Amino acid sequence: MTAKAKPADPADAIDPNKALVPSVVKVNEMRVTRGFWPKIRRTAARIPFADQALAAWYAARDPETPLPAKGMIFAGLAYFVMPIDAIPDVFAGIGYTDDAAVIAAIIATLGANIKRRHRDQAEDALQRLKAK
Repeated sequence: MTAKAKPADPADAIDPNKALVPSVVKVNEMRVTRGFWPKIRRTAARIPFADQALAAWYAARDPETPLPAKGMIFAGLAYFVMPIDAIPDVFAGIGYTDDAAVIAAIIATLGANIKRRHRDQAEDALQRLKAK
């Protein structure tokens, strides 16, 4: 006769909002922090979604943005900064279409977390980048 397994104690369960999400957010945040500004400086004049990427950046860096939203935003921005993705960025004309799709999905999903102040900061940053 085998012993029945004890039901899991809810107190022992891992709360993904407290344990897993922050670690994933931290990895993506570090990746984005290192790579976002160098990539946006190189590409701002060439990609039509630069303002949206910048607004997402400012929303992700805002302490008032909820952690789950930050996690998703940092994940999308991490895809943008990664040198290897579904369609390599070196292909003229189509190289940034996958990045644009990811940023558009983030805006569509988390647009309520991207506030007017984030969009204003993005516009200011974009003007400065294009002036250089």
